Amino acid sequence: MSNQAVTSIANLIKLLPAGTFFLYKFVVPILTNNGQCSPTNKILSGVFVGICGLSCFFSTFTDSYTDKEGKIHYVIATFKGFWPSPDSNSVDLSKYKLGIGDFFHAFLSLVVFGVVVLFDGKAVECFYPSMQSHHKALLMALPPITGAVAGVVFAFFPNRRHGIGYALSSPKGSASVSAEQKA
Repeated sequence: MSNQAVTSIANLIKLLPAGTFFLYKFVVPILTNNGQCSPTNKILSGVFVGICGLSCFFSTFTDSYTDKEGKIHYVIATFKGFWPSPDSNSVDLSKYKLGIGDFFHAFLSLVVFGVVVLFDGKAVECFYPSMQSHHKALLMALPPITGAVAGVVFAFFPNRRHGIGYALSSPKGSASVSAEQKA
């Protein structure tokens, strides 16, 4: 595979936070009573889906970087820069301000998570117990189409954020050991 293809796949993986996804997949059968929902189950499941969606949206605004001393800083990107404000002078933080692309990526993350919820059989049985078979066919086609669209978008407009839990790229002047420093 080419380097661009691998980078595009990595950006697509970053679109949906793994922790949120696994938490959703683990908890939703419990909250939906395996698809046999009471009104209480529907409310709890809806609140949980909303919280997971907010987690996907919010995680696109998290970032991390390595300073000259090799210390990793985890921060939230804002319109003015990072919060909490780092005390390191080793990195030009002005280039890490929020932009339109960050909100687009957050929205796309929310859409992908929404498709995951719609594709989950337990959630569909809970929220739409009388769904007809032609609607189920649409739900079966929706994930690959959404994945393809998100993949193409990320190939052309990659996410520059390094959210918490994802690999860091070392800025110039970082204390991380590069191939040139090892030689």
